[in-house]
Amino acid sequence: MSDQRQFTWQALEREYQAAQDRGYTFLSCYGYVLNKTNLPTRTIVNRVDIDLSVKKAERLVRIFDQLSIQATFFVRLHAPEYNPFSFENFRILKLIRDHGYEIGLHCEVMDQSWIWNEAGSKCLERDITVLQTMLDIQIVGLASHGGLTGLNNLRFWDEHKPSDFGLVYEAYDRLDAFCLFHDALYISDSEYTQWKSYKNGVLQSGDRRSLSEHLDDDPPLVYLLVHPDTYFERHIYESE
Repeated sequence: MSDQRQFTWQALEREYQAAQDRGYTFLSCYGYVLNKTNLPTRTIVNRVDIDLSVKKAERLVRIFDQLSIQATFFVRLHAPEYNPFSFENFRILKLIRDHGYEIGLHCEVMDQSWIWNEAGSKCLERDITVLQTMLDIQIVGLASHGGLTGLNNLRFWDEHKPSDFGLVYEAYDRLDAFCLFHDALYISDSEYTQWKSYKNGVLQSGDRRSLSEHLDDDPPLVYLLVHPDTYFERHIYESE
């Protein structure tokens, strides 16, 4: 049975602090690309997927600011759960940018292509332009989102490369520029009530250890994915 006490904001901050206390350096996804040939002895690539709540992402910014750690935030442009252009969400996205965090696209290209009956490449090119224009940034990476359509947005990359769109990486790609998922211990809260992990791309069945528990094994390279939506102050049903 999962222990939801692991998913309070206070517990998450303790996870990050425990990693720092063990000597781990946190990098953004692009920071990993830039330092791939000369990584710190203990490295955590810190990825945040904003699936459902931009407002909760602001709490992560405060944690990261407090601990002075790097991260990459991936933003959806078509989520029914949030409007990135709303007054409050746009303020927070600008805050993420202005505090020096990398921002990338949380990509739903296969979903868009099917729903809108448009070529996937056209959808992606438009999304890149929109995200860059709205935040006045140059993005270098994206992460494929898993939504409710049953389509796998990663399949788009069977026939395309990030460089085709002026990008450096896709968060799960196996190209030499990135290839992190298959070269690291991947730890994710994406089941929302429990942790899961992959080692060099292979699911570690039944392994529900948190980040700090995994660090007892002293892995040299960790790929950490968290979702702001997962965390709460006291209980999972509280409002944002």
